[in-house]
Amino acid sequence: MSRITEILARAVREPHALTRDELALLLAQRDPGAQREIYAAAYEVKVRHVGRVVSLRGIVEMGNVCAKNCFYCGIRRDNRVLERYQLDEPEILEAVQRNIALQYGSIVLQSGEIESEAHTLFIEQLLRKITAMTDGTLGITLSLGEQTADTFRRWRSAGAHRYLLRIETSNPRLYARFHPADHSLERRRECLRHLRTYDYQVGSGVMSGLPGQTCGDLADDILFFHEMDVDMIGMGPYIPHHDTPLGRDIPFTKEYAASHLNIGLNVIAATRLYLHNVNIAATTALHALADDGREQGVLAGANVIMPNVSDVAYRRRYQLYENKPAFDESAEESRDELARRLQGIGETINWNKRGDSPRYAARKLVSGE
Repeated sequence: MSRITEILARAVREPHALTRDELALLLAQRDPGAQREIYAAAYEVKVRHVGRVVSLRGIVEMGNVCAKNCFYCGIRRDNRVLERYQLDEPEILEAVQRNIALQYGSIVLQSGEIESEAHTLFIEQLLRKITAMTDGTLGITLSLGEQTADTFRRWRSAGAHRYLLRIETSNPRLYARFHPADHSLERRRECLRHLRTYDYQVGSGVMSGLPGQTCGDLADDILFFHEMDVDMIGMGPYIPHHDTPLGRDIPFTKEYAASHLNIGLNVIAATRLYLHNVNIAATTALHALADDGREQGVLAGANVIMPNVSDVAYRRRYQLYENKPAFDESAEESRDELARRLQGIGETINWNKRGDSPRYAARKLVSGE
């Protein structure tokens, strides 16, 4: 029995069974045979916990106004080339109705990071209207960045179920390299703790393939997810945006896409093998690297896909990275194509179901709630 085979047998049997070095070894694999073995093991764990089923969350990109200035992000505050926009309430509710008609059981409300009482109240009122129009059946995920504890409390009370707050890297040195000095990794960790306090399904995530990042760093990221007891994870390969300080000099080539797809799939598989019962997204960034990137992500252990239900008129203005696919594809076309592709790999779609995290359900069961 090879070392990889022994590690995988242990990882499939029980969660949290691997050391940091063993996680790093899985993450470092580039041999196609070893990768097939790793992905098959991760898929086995995925099927055990959620079945051959993928849950969908329609993303509404509500606006690209952002107070943050992250060095890798296309909607960073100092990107003067970008045409800014902010959807109003009727436009957002129209997208929600589109999401319902598509039979997606959940929605993601996403925008740049804004902290103000006016913004907090706008989202709070929006959540109450969405909850009323769907009788509380629609799963609602927010991805709106760092907020105060009281804002998280208000949004949870208004109807939000989940919150996704990616940290991009748990390594303080790398975080400082890719963010301005006034951006705080500790504050993001604090926000994750607040989200747990208010009983959200808590999501986080990182980028893989960042310049200077090691497999040990990515192993630490997976251990961070365990430390923070997250319920859902959205991870994507780093793809450069040439209107950013980090990405302006990085060429996006076929070789770049292939290598970053490899590490992105390795991260999904290693995370599934270590954490077992969390929700893991096959992100749009995988699709940007390969036409079947999301399907490869599912076969490596992911169980969530987030198709875009925003109006196509705004999609080109919400590019966190370049080469983002499906700018001109309608939400209906995206759904039909996605259903066909998932059927082709033996997966079905969790139509009209929220697809809550098994990890969250297990925690509630243990606590007796």
